[in-house]
Amino acid sequence: MKTLRVGIASYAEMKARTIAISRGQYKPAPGEPKVWFPSTESFARILSDRNRALLATVAESAPDSLACLAEITGRHKSNLSRTLKTMERYGFVQLNRGPRGSVIPRVPYQRISLMLPLSNPPHRTAAA
Repeated sequence: MKTLRVGIASYAEMKARTIAISRGQYKPAPGEPKVWFPSTESFARILSDRNRALLATVAESAPDSLACLAEITGRHKSNLSRTLKTMERYGFVQLNRGPRGSVIPRVPYQRISLMLPLSNPPHRTAAA
């Protein structure tokens, strides 16, 4: 089962982590998150119950276009497009081009795992 790991870190923590990685001072472990959110609130907004249901619908029905997905879900195509583009930025969905410019949504993961540390991440330094 393919799982996307997601983490929560402030902008400053994400920046410090990225700099440490680019300088070779920190190497991410294989199980570390690939996608980061600045807060649990922002994570919850993107993966609301309604949006998780949308992802499940896409995964189960494999619609061949946004128009087809709009028909299945009863949501407006423009609303779906905006929501799916936001989810695409986080890797929750892939939007592929189909025939005649149609957009075909796909969900590349079966699960999303939130990793929420209760203490400072190990890559932080006193100067960060």
